[in-house]
Amino acid sequence: MSESDSSQEKTEEATPKKAEKAKEDGQVPRSKELITTSVLLAGTIGLYLFGGILANSMVDIAKLNFAISREAIFDPAYMFSNLGQSFYDAFLALIPIFAVLLIAAIVGPIGLGGWLFSAKSMMPKMSRMNPGAGLKRMFSVTALIELAKALAKVVLIILLSLLLLKSLEGELMSLAYQDINASIMHSLEISMWSAIALSLVTIFIAIVDVPIQIWESAKKLKMTMQEVKDEMKDTDGKPEVKGRIRQLQQEIANRQMMGEVPEADVVITNPTHYSIAVKYKPEMMETPIVVAKGVDLVAFRIREVAKEHSVDIVESPILARAIYNTTKIDEPIPKGLYIAVAKVLAYVFQLRNFKRGLAQRPSFPYSVDVPDDLYFD
Repeated sequence: MSESDSSQEKTEEATPKKAEKAKEDGQVPRSKELITTSVLLAGTIGLYLFGGILANSMVDIAKLNFAISREAIFDPAYMFSNLGQSFYDAFLALIPIFAVLLIAAIVGPIGLGGWLFSAKSMMPKMSRMNPGAGLKRMFSVTALIELAKALAKVVLIILLSLLLLKSLEGELMSLAYQDINASIMHSLEISMWSAIALSLVTIFIAIVDVPIQIWESAKKLKMTMQEVKDEMKDTDGKPEVKGRIRQLQQEIANRQMMGEVPEADVVITNPTHYSIAVKYKPEMMETPIVVAKGVDLVAFRIREVAKEHSVDIVESPILARAIYNTTKIDEPIPKGLYIAVAKVLAYVFQLRNFKRGLAQRPSFPYSVDVPDDLYFD
């Protein structure tokens, strides 16, 4: 890239191609605060659901260890056995809560960025070892935002802790005067409410952090106008891409064209290879126009749509080929075909009156005149 290109300001949003490449490289928006909030909320829910099991286990452990005789205290084998049993019981009681936390830690990243493993993002980069680049990162906007978030988080948690200590001062002091069962149960209850309060703080931090991470990620992926042009030139130049674009354009055109067939007055056919839908509203147009045309499969589809909407179909191979090869969609019929098309339309309009009981059955226009210069084999 030239110096003029590299000096351009990155003002354009990332193209789908660049966004996909960034995802492959592991460059997706991530919010540590969102994951922390998910884990903390999960822990609070786990404490609420399984706190009773944990409390009962802690009561049993406390009773076991507070009721040791003087002789047992000086028995190393008994003490080691007792300690091992206590750890084992505590571990079993904590398993459900740990399981909830593990699930939250795995599921949490889905909220922003999704699950993504990129080997490239784990590879060492020489730019990270550059002291100059390191200093630049330290004093970047991103670093300042991270510092502000960290300070805000510390301040909020300190204020919350002081508020909790002040509001729960009486309850914390009363724990010393309660029996073991009540004291442990009360301690878990206080812990749960404290976790809920802390969760509310982290939710607030995550709500602020997520948009920032999305904005920063989008900003990093922005491109210069020249980069967008170069990518478009590179992509559009590929034969398979051009072919796919032409295919999509044709599909869109066919869908739009098929939507006009129900409004046609007649479909003139070859009868199998060509189909041309002609519309004529005397009060609105001077000459008939072609609203749809096609060959083979497209011709078959035009006939099917015409049948579905009770549009008359007239077989006239010479006229069908002449109109197909001389007239584009939404264009009027050539002057040389006026008489031939007029015969077909007159037949169709008289046929409609016949079906309503307003006229006799018309004669089918087997012979239509097509000028030599509009005749196609």
